[in-house]
Amino acid sequence: MKTTKRLISVGSVLLASTMLGACSADLDEVQGWMDQTRANTPRRVGKLDEPKNFVPFRYEARLDYDPFSDSKLAVAMANLTDRSRSGLAPDRNRRREVLENFPLDTVRLVGHLQNKTNGNVALLSVDNVVYQARVGNYVGQNYGRIVKITETEMGIKELVRDATGDWVEQDTTLALEDEPKP
Repeated sequence: MKTTKRLISVGSVLLASTMLGACSADLDEVQGWMDQTRANTPRRVGKLDEPKNFVPFRYEARLDYDPFSDSKLAVAMANLTDRSRSGLAPDRNRRREVLENFPLDTVRLVGHLQNKTNGNVALLSVDNVVYQARVGNYVGQNYGRIVKITETEMGIKELVRDATGDWVEQDTTLALEDEPKP
């Protein structure tokens, strides 16, 4: 047992000395490369420019100008409504209807009724609540007016603003859904 331990320790010392001896040759090569690189590197650095003096800007806000004032907003909104070159504009004085509170993409056409007294009536569902709508009623948040009701679809004309601020009509169709969604 003692001889095995002694053999292992002697072997370890021999292995370590062999490995250290192998590393010494590479060190000379690295030292030569460093000497050559130092000799080829220029030692003089050009003079740097003087830093420019910074002059701080003093901002003085006018106390009489309020960008969020109600009067400024009222003037801007009046300009938008007066600018309409198309002649189209929503009737803001009429009473809003219930179906105008919902975005049009949440409204589903789930049925159709037809009789002599009421004509065509669309059955619209929003959040599992069914509403009746006729031609001339409004639906959606873009001033959508129902213009046509058939057995399979409902036509809507919406008033939306284009990029220039003018009101334009946009035709939209709601198709009858085959299966009710849960």
